[in-house]
Formats: sequence, C-alpha cells, structure tokens
Amino acid sequence: QAPIKATCEDLSCKTGFPEDVHSAVVSRSVHGGQPLLNVRFQSCDGNKKIHFGSSEPEDFRVGEDGVVYAERSFQLSAEPTEFIVSAQDKETQEEWQMRVKLPADPAFAGTSEKDQKEIEDIIFPWQQYKHSNPLKRQKRDWVIPPINLPENSRGPFPQELVRIRSDRDKSLSLRYSVTGPGADQPPTGIFIINPISGQLSVTKPLDREQIASFHLRAHAVDVNGNQVENPIDIVINVIDMNDNRPEFLHQVWNGTVPEGSKPGTYVMTVTAIDADDPNAQNGMLRYRILSQAPSSPSPNMFTINNETGDIITVAAGLDREKVQQYTLIIQATDMEGNPTYGLSNTATAVITVTDVNDNPPEFTAMTFYGEVPENRVDVIVANLTVTDKDQPHTPAWNAMYRMTGGDPTGRFTILTDPNSNDGLVTVVKPIDFETNRMFVLTVAAENQVPLAKGIQHPPQSTATVSITVIDVNESPYFVPNPKLVRQEEGLLAGSVLTTFTAQDPDRYMQQTSLRYSKLSDPANWLKIDPINGQITTTAVLDRESIYVQNNMYNATFLASDNGIPPMSGTGTLQIHLLDINDNAPQVNPKEATTCETLQPNAINITAVDPDIDPNAGPFAFELPDTPASIKRNWTIVRISGDHAQLSLRIRFLEAGIYDVPIVITDSGNPHASSTSLLKVKVCQCDINGDCTDVDRIVGAGLGTGAIIAILLCIIILLILVLMFVVWMKRRDKERQAKQLLIDPEDDVRDNILKYDEEGGGEEDQDYDLSQLQQPDTVEPDAIKPVGIRRLDERPIHAEPQYPVRSAAPHPGDIGDFINEGLKAADNDPTAPPYDSLLVFDYEGSGSTAGSLSSLNSSSSGGEQDYDYLNDWGPRFKKLADMYGGGDD
Repeated sequence: QAPIKATCEDLSCKTGFPEDVHSAVVSRSVHGGQPLLNVRFQSCDGNKKIHFGSSEPEDFRVGEDGVVYAERSFQLSAEPTEFIVSAQDKETQEEWQMRVKLPADPAFAGTSEKDQKEIEDIIFPWQQYKHSNPLKRQKRDWVIPPINLPENSRGPFPQELVRIRSDRDKSLSLRYSVTGPGADQPPTGIFIINPISGQLSVTKPLDREQIASFHLRAHAVDVNGNQVENPIDIVINVIDMNDNRPEFLHQVWNGTVPEGSKPGTYVMTVTAIDADDPNAQNGMLRYRILSQAPSSPSPNMFTINNETGDIITVAAGLDREKVQQYTLIIQATDMEGNPTYGLSNTATAVITVTDVNDNPPEFTAMTFYGEVPENRVDVIVANLTVTDKDQPHTPAWNAMYRMTGGDPTGRFTILTDPNSNDGLVTVVKPIDFETNRMFVLTVAAENQVPLAKGIQHPPQSTATVSITVIDVNESPYFVPNPKLVRQEEGLLAGSVLTTFTAQDPDRYMQQTSLRYSKLSDPANWLKIDPINGQITTTAVLDRESIYVQNNMYNATFLASDNGIPPMSGTGTLQIHLLDINDNAPQVNPKEATTCETLQPNAINITAVDPDIDPNAGPFAFELPDTPASIKRNWTIVRISGDHAQLSLRIRFLEAGIYDVPIVITDSGNPHASSTSLLKVKVCQCDINGDCTDVDRIVGAGLGTGAIIAILLCIIILLILVLMFVVWMKRRDKERQAKQLLIDPEDDVRDNILKYDEEGGGEEDQDYDLSQLQQPDTVEPDAIKPVGIRRLDERPIHAEPQYPVRSAAPHPGDIGDFINEGLKAADNDPTAPPYDSLLVFDYEGSGSTAGSLSSLNSSSSGGEQDYDYLNDWGPRFKKLADMYGGGDD
C-alpha cells in the first residue's frame, strides 16, 4: 500500500475550488478505472449544478462526485504529472479551474510493504465558534482519497493501512472506531482499528471478485462516549490481480456452414468470460485458433475475431462430399492476449459443412431394358438407378424422373423409391402387342431442389429405356357386343335366329378356330352351333314371357380358344321381340257386386290384354246371344277404350250369384276376342247402395274349396280334442299305478318324519309337531292300503279292530299323545298277547331304532331295577315277569 499524502490551505467561504493547486501522491503504476483523488468544490448556496471536466480526458476523468479516475493504465514518470480540473455551472456557464499535480511516490516504487514505515495520518476536521457572533468559521473538511489495496496480499497480517487521529487528542483522551461492511457489519473482522492509536489494519487477504470495494466510517469519541469529531468516510478499493483464467460458456461449440461458401462467410461465435476486472487488462480477453482438423483443402480455412470471438471463413473450397466436419481448438487469453503474463483456456468448435445441391444425379447406365406382357397395368417394367454425391435423403439428393420422349399416349409413369432413390418405370395403361411391340423412352433425372448456381446437368443425367412388349394369349371378343336382333314373337322352335361370332386378337399365334357355347339363357329358348356360332330357337319366342323386360330378351354366349392358357370371351345377344296379336283380352275384375234393384246397379269393368298397341285397345264389349236370359237381364255400355259398364236391364233381379259372360274384342289385325265370365253377386241394398244380406249371399256362394277347408278344420279340431282326452285318461292311470306301487319308506302320510339325527337335546327342540299329532280323522284304508304291511306285525291273524279313540284337537305335547294311546291299548281286551310293537297308526319306516323284539338281556341287567314294569299294565306283564321277578 503506497502512502497517500494531501495538503490544503484554509480559505474563506466562497464559491469555487478551495485551492488553486492540489497535489496528491499516488503509486507509480496506475490502472485503468483506478480512483486517484477527490477534488472538493464549495458552493455557498448549495443549489448550483456543477459539471466537472479534465484537460487530459484521455488519461483522467472526473466524476459528478468530484472523484478523479484514471482512464487507462500507465506508469507515472519521475516528474509530477499535471492537468487542469474544471468546474462549470450548468445554468450560468460560470467556470472555475484548479491545477492538479500527481507526483509519483518514490517510497512505494523502491520499497516493499514490509519495509514501509510511514503510515498516513488522517486528521478529523474541527469547528471553532465565536460566542459573540452567531456566524461560524469552519475548517475545511479533509477530502480522503480512496485507499487502494491489492487483492490476494500475502501479509503479514494484520497489515497497517492508515492512522486516524484528531488534533484534539492532545487535550482529551479519545477512542477511535470504524463501522461499515468489513468492520462491524458482514463480512465482519476484515478491518480493525486500534481504539487508542487509531491505527486501521486489514486482517486477511481480500478477493476483488467477491467484494471490489469497502466503504467504512471512522468515529472519534471521548471516554464518556461523547462524539468529539464528525465521522469521516474511508473508501478502500481492492486492486484486481490476474488470478482467474478465462472460462468458455460451453466446452464444445457447434456451428454450420454451407459447402461452397465464399471467404468471409460468418460461421459462429464463441464466448468466454473472465472473473477479473473487465475494465483492466486482467479481464480483457483475446481469441485465437490453435488448430484445425482436418487440414484439407487448406490448414487455415477459418479465422476468428480476436476480440468478439466471431468465426468466419477465410478460404474457398468447402466441399461436404470431401470433408463433412471441421474441428477447431479455440484459445482465450486474458491480459489482452499477452502470451507471457496472460492466463489461457481452450474450447472446441465443431463446424459441420452442410449440403447444397452441387452434385446432379447421374444414371449408372446410358440404357436400361425391361419387358412387360401385353394388357397388364400397374407393373414395374424397369428400375432406373442413379448416383448422387449429395447428402442422402435430403432435397438435394432425392431424385425426380421425367420422361422427355417415347411415350406420346402416356402409357408409362416413373415413380421414385424413397429408400433407394431408384426410378420405377410402371405401366399405367394397357399395351397391345399387335399394335406396339417395343417402346424406347427418354428419361431425365433431377433433384427436388435446383442445382447450385453455376452447376449444369451433365449428359449422365439423361438415359434411354427400351421396353419390349410380350405377346400373350388374349381373350376372344364378339363383334358387335352386344348384338341386337329384332324378331317377331311366335318364332317356332328350330328356326335360325342369327349368327353370333367372335374374333381372336392374337394374329401372330398359331391356334385353331374358336368354340362357342351358351352361358346364359333364362327362358332356354336358344342354342348356338359350337363351330360357326349360328343361333337357332329351341322354343317359341313369347314377348309376354316373364323373362322379357321392355320387349328385350338377353342371352349370353361364350367363345373359347385353345391357347396356352385357354382364354374365353363373352358376348350378349339382345333380341327385341315385336308384338303380334296372340293374346285375347280378358275382363277385370272377375267378381262384382250389385243391388237387386235397378238403381243403383252399375258395375265398372276393364279389359286387360297382354299385347301392346296396336294389338290391344280400344276394346269392343258385348253380351252373347245365348243364353237369352243374359241380354234380358243385363246390358253393357262401353265408356272408354278400355272400360265398360255392366248394369241390370230389368227393374228387379232376385238376390243370388250370377255368371255373366262378356265378349271382348281387341283392335289387332286380325282381331282377337274372348268370352270372359264375370261372377256378379246380386244382394239387397239399403238406401246408400250397400248390401244388407251379405252373410246370406256369401253363405250361398260358398264354393267347394271353401266347404272342404271348413270340414278339414272341424276334423282337425275333433282330433285334437280326442287326443287330449286320451292323454288325460292315461295320466290318471299312471298316477293310480304309481300310488299303488309306492314304497312304504316313501309314504309320508301321517307319519313321524325321519331326520337321521336326534338333535341337540333341550337346546334343539324347534320341531314341527304337527307331523306327530293324532291322525284319527284319516281313514285307515287310505293310510295303509292292502298289501302294505309292517315287518313286525303278525302275518296270520286278522287285523284287530281297535276302538275308536277320541280325536284330541292337536295335542301340544307328544307325551300326551303316547299316553292316550297306551291307555287305550291297556283297556283293549282284544289286544294280541304276543311281543310286538302295538300299532297305533302307521308311521312309516326308516327309524334308527329297531323293533322291541330285538332287545336281549345283557349281563348287566341284574344290576338294574325292573319293578316299574309291573306298573305298565297287562301289555308288559310278560316283561315284568321276566325281569321283575327277582333272582328267579
């Protein structure tokens, strides 16, 4: 740190610079942008707007705050550097000047920081008041130049910077302190001050890239903490050192340039940054190209602007087909590119040469050959191959083919295969071998985009295509097709109608004559001679046939050759049938209804003739002479060419059905007539002319068919009823037989149901006891039919007749039911004396308990008391004697 010395003189308050000459000692090495000193301009009213200027603007610049900065970096000479600082009032244009001298500090130039003994004293300004006068006299404030401190200093620390003191420290005991970022504010502890001596020191190395300057404020107070002096501002600028290398924004830069570009064509821009001061040499970068790969066609195809990093071409000869990509190593160096003191870094620039259409497509052969069978379409007959050195699958490589001659009728087209870029010659219209046996096409190949300027299509971009047509066996064809023949209907079978022949288009093939056959003949009226194609009739031609539409009958015939493979063709014969008067007219409708009185009794009828004009209407209507009753009872009047009206001639005709013959004659030549029967139903009518006895008339008029249909319906109905009765009787018999043959185990009438388990004791007594109630109301015979008997009953003696027991209405306990049965059995004198289960009522079989007859004495019987058997009555007397008799 070079000491900074400043001197000043006391001046009375007046507008302008406080001194005419201002001197400031600075270090010999001056950096661009470095603050050097602070000039003080005094304005008594404080409202003037002052603009500062320098007489050496290329070296020094004065800011609006009065700080003088170095515009560039230079070395001060041994002689003091002088320049004029001017101040101008922007409103009144009044100007003031002050001379500034900057002598170089020889101590800083010749000694190191360690040997530096002298530290600048910064003295607080002081104020003196006259008690008898309110006006005050103020000593001029110190203008403290910024303290310049290099970054990354190696110490030793703490390193003394400056000493702050007040001229009142001789009479008072003062304490000094500093505040601001770097002292008592983050980052704290960088700057410290001795509170007694006022010595300001830095405690560690500084980094300009983190904090470029520190703004501190120095304070002086007495021992009681009272402010003795006004605070002063101290600015510490961190001088930049070249401690950061340039860094590229990207390690790999990608750019493109079209092939064939002229020298000076812009390619791309690379950018690097340096964390050092950009206004100093430490941060001023320069670029250069270290290497180029490949080095063809020239090792210096590109250059770079050393300040901006713009890469441009400097040589011609960029050809993508030869070199598709260039790789450049770019170096950025600070210190304005100084190779000795500057720091460097490198990055890679990859430049891709993009394709332009500078290579036309060229055919691989001058002539291509192909062949195609005649009459075939959508067939590829030839592949045209081309080469193109441009980048594949780009508009400059994709080929388009154009026929310039040899196909005036447009029978061919050329498509491009998107993968191989080949031209596919395709037939789009049938070709006849007998007409054209060969085609010679001229084809030109082009790209989707025009060729680059100055490049022409070579002869290899045009080729010829020779296409041979192959003769094949073609189908015969009838001439004409269809063929129209006009013929009157009624032509008899076996008559020659016409000759329908075909032609074979294969004039250059050796084959026999054609053979003919019939393919379609809906009415089967025709036949064709297989050799000469003569068509004769096999039946009478009838225009009124259902197979004739609009007087036209169509038949299809087949002509076949014996070629390889055999081919055939079809032809249609259209026969336009002319009408003859071969159909007599008929009456329509066939039935009509009229009233038995004269009025109203008109019936409208129509004549129908399948023939057409002139063999149809107008028609003549008349009644026959016989029988005489027809004309006596009826009359007919024609009302138009096709219509007539039939009515009663007499006043009254008895109701009934009458057959009225009507003779109808057409207008043909010769005429055709017929007698048609009209069935007329005469009925009684009301005042509106509606029949009132239709039922009687209809019943009387039933025909034989209607009567047969009614009888058939009645017979079918009777058969159905008889079958139903027989089925019901058979069902009853099957039901009775099933009832007689039922298995006793399946008989569930009035018995105890078998569940195959005894339940869970008292906790499981939810049974339906209605099945165990006394079934006295049921007939015994119905319950137990003849032939069904229990196995433990006596098989010889007759069934005992038990007295009828009273029918207890649904006892609630099964025990009561059993006790009543037991009491009745004890009192029955007819009970058999044998050991068997007494049958109270048949309960069915299947009980898990066996008969009492199966009970045998056990060895443990003697240990039990059977005396209670004597209380069970005469029925158990035998058991009581056997078990209750004691030791006997």
